[in-house]
Amino acid sequence: EYSPVVHIVGCPSTKAQKEGMLLHHTLGNGDFNVFKNMSSDISVAVAVLNDPMMVAHLIDNAIQQCWVRARPVYIMLPTDIVTKKVEGARLKANPLNLSYPPNDEEREDYVTTRVMEHLTVAKSPLVLVDGCTIRHRAMKEVDEFLRATNLPVVMSPMGKGAVNEELPNYCGIYAGSASDPETKKRVESADLVLTIGSIKSDFNTAGFTYRIGQLNSIDFHSSHMNVKFAEFAGVRMNGVLSKLTAKAKSMKLNIVPGPKMSNELNMKDSERDSDTITHAWMWKTFGKFLQPGDAVITETGTSNFGIMETSFPPQVMAINQYLWGSIGWATAAAQGVAQAASETQSPGRRWPGRF
Repeated sequence: EYSPVVHIVGCPSTKAQKEGMLLHHTLGNGDFNVFKNMSSDISVAVAVLNDPMMVAHLIDNAIQQCWVRARPVYIMLPTDIVTKKVEGARLKANPLNLSYPPNDEEREDYVTTRVMEHLTVAKSPLVLVDGCTIRHRAMKEVDEFLRATNLPVVMSPMGKGAVNEELPNYCGIYAGSASDPETKKRVESADLVLTIGSIKSDFNTAGFTYRIGQLNSIDFHSSHMNVKFAEFAGVRMNGVLSKLTAKAKSMKLNIVPGPKMSNELNMKDSERDSDTITHAWMWKTFGKFLQPGDAVITETGTSNFGIMETSFPPQVMAINQYLWGSIGWATAAAQGVAQAASETQSPGRRWPGRF
């Protein structure tokens, strides 16, 4: 899910570990690394804080990897290390660097030029914004690019909330066969699709029913770029998007508009006047209650797909879980979001960093 989670796990003392004691933190074999090893497969960094001299370095590295790579990290903290003193001067002298490593300038320029070449000759280009745009914090660059180029844009289900849906060039949600027919037609007729932060999982593509060929695609990712069949490793999407935005005025683009989405109902009168609450009515109507700054958490299942029919006002955060699809996760997520909102809210700006 590309979720930056710091998992801090208490464990028995270093003495107990060295002696291999049969404590409840083992599988009855005195091995205290079992759970750490299990977590290593889903973590980008594992920090075992057994040495006070290394504690500060290991914690800093874990947090940095968690933030920059948007993945979980695992920190194992023995009970006796809690009381140890560590060097504190570094906390004041060396602020934690959470910035992304810059792209190689020459490689970034080359990729930008290749993208521009394909964009300017395309007859009906389109942008598809996906979940890693949110997870890897490229929303600002994407918004600026869309405003500068006016290219038609759609979102994937997992990308919901990544684009201001009041932009005149916004054309809805693309999820393969589960898409609105007009949106589906516009996307699949495009001769060039710029996919930004794409995650082509089963739920996100409605059972792998995407109909976008690689020969017609340019894929922007957090660690590389794909320009049709050519891959450019180590080129992060943020820098390329910023350079494309800066060059937008010099690009003559062919703009073929797509359908407009709204919260207006389109039903027969008999359905409109019915006392039965239908999904067709509910998801369209739900959008009318939303306000800028709201957060919408959709549970795995019906609501994950129903929310595709809801048009959002600007600055609404969508939090979903299309990749892992764990049923029941939304209850805990709602508590976490509420806690985060209470700690980050400021007058007139409820979710910092949004467009």
